[in-house]
Amino acid sequence: MTALLAERAAEVVSAAQQLLTKRMGAPVKLSDPIELSGSGRTTVLRVRVAENAFSLPRTLIVKQVRGHAQDRTTGGLAPGVASIDSAFLREAVSYQFTTALSREQRPGAYLIAHSLPERLLILSDLGENSLLTQMLQSGIEPATRNGMMAFAQALGRMHAATVGREADFVALLRRVDVVHRVDGIAQQAESAIAEVPGLLLRELGIEVPGEIAERIVRGNRLFSAGRFRAFSPSDLCPDNVILNEEGARFLDYEWGGFRDATLDIAYALVSFPGCLCDFELSRERARQMVEAWRSEVVGVWPALADDELMSERILEARLIWVWLSTYWFLPADHARIAAAREHGMSVPRSEALINRWAALAEDARCTGDDAVGDFAEDVSAMLEERWSE
Repeated sequence: MTALLAERAAEVVSAAQQLLTKRMGAPVKLSDPIELSGSGRTTVLRVRVAENAFSLPRTLIVKQVRGHAQDRTTGGLAPGVASIDSAFLREAVSYQFTTALSREQRPGAYLIAHSLPERLLILSDLGENSLLTQMLQSGIEPATRNGMMAFAQALGRMHAATVGREADFVALLRRVDVVHRVDGIAQQAESAIAEVPGLLLRELGIEVPGEIAERIVRGNRLFSAGRFRAFSPSDLCPDNVILNEEGARFLDYEWGGFRDATLDIAYALVSFPGCLCDFELSRERARQMVEAWRSEVVGVWPALADDELMSERILEARLIWVWLSTYWFLPADHARIAAAREHGMSVPRSEALINRWAALAEDARCTGDDAVGDFAEDVSAMLEERWSE
């Protein structure tokens, strides 16, 4: 750890000690900080609880966001504009909400203490675990299959546990600031509706048929409405999913909120569109993941037992994610492209977009949706021609 990082870590540890001491009513001493992640204004540390008069866990995770900025990209969710405070407030509320769930229903770490003025979160430590990224990179079977199944099942359990609890989440947001009830990704989806047709025409010479435009508008409503609403961390890129003995657990709730749950399972099927990821997901593996997710949620949403309805909803969610992926990565906008989380699974934007449109076309054909299939094939072909020049 560099001198600068050590100084920063000492400041974060000091703030966490003060917060815990105030909350517990007795001195708490933290030691041995280890930097886990974080960049720019965010610092994430694992610390050891050296002294306390209460039954705190032996180790904790401390996350602090420094300063204030007018604009901020959405990290793994791809480019967008939102204040740091908005992201922090939404994450704090999301952890408050999920911590109120029973231990069996909780999708990730639980909140031990937080300070809005200090932009500080103190969370339980999920331990030394494997990131989903590492498992997908390895390509080793059956570990890769098991990891993806665990991911799908964990999504389903989280969704089933939070159905009907949106009013509780909104109440927590109102206690902070009603302004921050706005979903940043939903805002970007609205922008994509307006901008992508022009992008496709300018960049590829493709006009968007009226039927497809109508489908995109319907798909966009999944962010604000939809029949199958449940809580989502929203940033479900592989770096934010860990695997341990309890299955898959989710990290990073900066964009947590309620939306149609089919968006979450479709997010994985589209190779995590907020990242420049690309991995080979066979139709059989995709089918298995959808079935694993459905087995967890069909009890609360019996309508999803209908295979035709299920296929239609998944295709609708895939379409809006590919549309958003195009909005984020088709323009030669360095700020947007740089905002995508990079890791060992990252590929050039050209490869990611070509493959996502091609996979959408294949899924649409198998579902019997020729309108989407024809359009997706055209876009994929024109993207390939554009980047082969």
